[in-house]
Amino acid sequence: MKWQQVQDNWPAFIEVITERWPETDEDSLEEIDGDQRAFIAYIAEATGLDPAEARDEIRKWLSGEIPSDVVMDPIHDNRSMALSAKFVPEGEDEYDDDARFGDDDEYPDDGD
Repeated sequence: MKWQQVQDNWPAFIEVITERWPETDEDSLEEIDGDQRAFIAYIAEATGLDPAEARDEIRKWLSGEIPSDVVMDPIHDNRSMALSAKFVPEGEDEYDDDARFGDDDEYPDDGD
């Protein structure tokens, strides 16, 4: 992933960051608000690492995939639906209600 993705979705990454670096706290991360230099300095301070070591740890973390809980954040829903349009047959709107596939509010009778 790229830092720009982290910065653009900073609130969604806070929980992921606190899981990766348990020494961090949400309030401090909210204040950082996606500022990469401030984040490196904060990770160095929180973990006791040298800033260069903290930068390397963050670089390794960034080499991974975007965590699924960030991707599944509601702010991404419309974009994900729009991207799915290439898999929807021509003439069908990807935003249409798919009631013909069943109603999510109806559950099969379990015999009770």
